[in-house]
Amino acid sequence: MSVAENLHAVLRMHQIGIVDLLRPDRLLSAAVRNARLGPQAALIRKAAAEHPDAPALTDEWGTLTYRQLDERSNALAHGLRDLGLPDKSVIGVLARDHRGLVLTISAAARAGLRLALMNTGLAPQQFAEVVARERVRAVIHDSEFAGVVAALPAEVPRFSDVAELIAGRPVTPLPLPARPAGFIILTSGTTGLPKGAPRTRVSPLASAVIADRVPFPRRGALVIASPLFHSTGLGAWTVGLALADHAVLLRRFDAEAVLRSIAGHRAAMLVAVPTMLVRILALGPEVISRYDTSSLRAVFVAGAPLAPELTNRFQDTFGEVVYNVYGSTEVAVASVAQPAESRRAPGTVGRPPVTVHVALYDDDGARITRAYVTGRVFVRTGIPFEGYTDGRHKQVIDGFMATGDRGHVDGAGLLHIDGRDDDMIVSGGEKVYPLEVENLLADRDDVVEAAVIGVEDPEFGRRLRAFVVPTADSARDPQEIRDYVKALLARYKVPRDVLFVDELPRNATGKLLRRDLPTGPV
Repeated sequence: MSVAENLHAVLRMHQIGIVDLLRPDRLLSAAVRNARLGPQAALIRKAAAEHPDAPALTDEWGTLTYRQLDERSNALAHGLRDLGLPDKSVIGVLARDHRGLVLTISAAARAGLRLALMNTGLAPQQFAEVVARERVRAVIHDSEFAGVVAALPAEVPRFSDVAELIAGRPVTPLPLPARPAGFIILTSGTTGLPKGAPRTRVSPLASAVIADRVPFPRRGALVIASPLFHSTGLGAWTVGLALADHAVLLRRFDAEAVLRSIAGHRAAMLVAVPTMLVRILALGPEVISRYDTSSLRAVFVAGAPLAPELTNRFQDTFGEVVYNVYGSTEVAVASVAQPAESRRAPGTVGRPPVTVHVALYDDDGARITRAYVTGRVFVRTGIPFEGYTDGRHKQVIDGFMATGDRGHVDGAGLLHIDGRDDDMIVSGGEKVYPLEVENLLADRDDVVEAAVIGVEDPEFGRRLRAFVVPTADSARDPQEIRDYVKALLARYKVPRDVLFVDELPRNATGKLLRRDLPTGPV
């Protein structure tokens, strides 16, 4: 990044309220803590010093202030050090969203240990493989995952409750580590075993990237429905810490509980994945109207493609609040579509935030600069990717890293994602990206959501198969669906097979698992 970009990012952080340029003493001490602890632990300590009695989080057990969160983090850090693990050893955590997970994230950094955030959707054998690959030395887990953790070798210590590590330990801080041990986030694993994406040093400007185009509250409440073990929930929560916000955590997603939490805490933000918005709207007007959600100013949505029809329906119900965040575990936030942009250009993922640049390249590696020309999406960001823990890396051209997506820029400079490279279907020699057909189907009043894949075909090589989740009043007529697509898209984009299903297979972060959709004869 250039000096001008860095200065612009710092100014944005000041405008947002993340830093106070008028208090250079606080700025310097915060920078030192971040450089030695990493962002989450450093920001909790900062908020505890400046707003000790402000609510830090609420979960099923009640509310913790920032002072309480800081002190319990210290106690757990002492407990972790007492395990006798060498500095920067990796420990794993397998937990849903509650104070135990937050304390573990904060305490591991204070204890100088590297934390692997495990996906709660892992099967026992997958979990054991990830633990072995990441060289995890100990595991903290929720009791509900005892069966998953049982797949580990007996010599790996495991703890089902952080309370046993906290009990009797002092609440005084440990000496700051010389350098942050960092953490490991797992990719979604939609095509196989999740890869490990490490973050050792997180730029102090990272909060500006996430918050630049999204109006985070300042000392307000945000309901985090997206899991903290994934980059969407973790990133939004981290920005919330920088603003001394009150995080409302839900162990499991429940659509009505989300509305109840927004109303009860007068929350200004909801952090969610697209399928959660589908389920909230499915509650219907009668249930939704029971809750006063007028405090809601922003819905931070990421983690999977957001259908234009879903954006419009949600904003028709809750106001102009949807911020469609496009990114990945590897590149963090690449672009954000603000509400007005989504209305003006349905399906857009908007523009890059401060310090981020997006470029399109063709299959030969040549830069695409013309509007409406589809190419491979590459991103250059101030939050550099360190490579996967297995040694592999994403392709890089001119300092821009591949996202694995294809997209185009419209005449107004807004980015649109056309589909994944590995989802492309070639049928009869024609290229089809499922996302276009899926969005078209989701626009029907009798369709809740849809997925399209390619299956073997003796004549065309591959043909399209659509899986449709219908509304209760749907006629469930496959030919009607085919005729609808044929009237609006090219003939080769019409699904030959239309199957009606009760739900689509998704992982714990809400991403569609195409590999779990049946491809055999129907």
